[in-house]
Amino acid sequence: MDWKDLEKMTVLKLREEALKYPQIEGVHGKPKEQLMDEIARALGIEKPHAQFTETIVHTKADLKHKIHELKVERDKLLALHDHKKLQEVRREMHVLKHSIRKIEAKAVKARPAAKSAT
Repeated sequence: MDWKDLEKMTVLKLREEALKYPQIEGVHGKPKEQLMDEIARALGIEKPHAQFTETIVHTKADLKHKIHELKVERDKLLALHDHKKLQEVRREMHVLKHSIRKIEAKAVKARPAAKSAT
């Protein structure tokens, strides 16, 4: 059994598995993440780094800075006529721009409706 197997298990199955180990107490009152951590500790399974398991949320400013860096790289690639790399850079810029639009759309939805002055 490895970490991915634990992630795929339901809370009920994790509780059943945790009951097999006497060092794990309070099985029925714990959330899935905590059960996974304790079972992994009991089995000697190493948890993957957070970098690979969590999604990273960027701010709009971070994304715009990355796009600016990519534009500089794009200009260099244009001069070098490296079309494969150029396509990759343009694609990445495209994805980042769409991410910015999603962030802006969420911000607009989260903003309360403006009250009319009348």
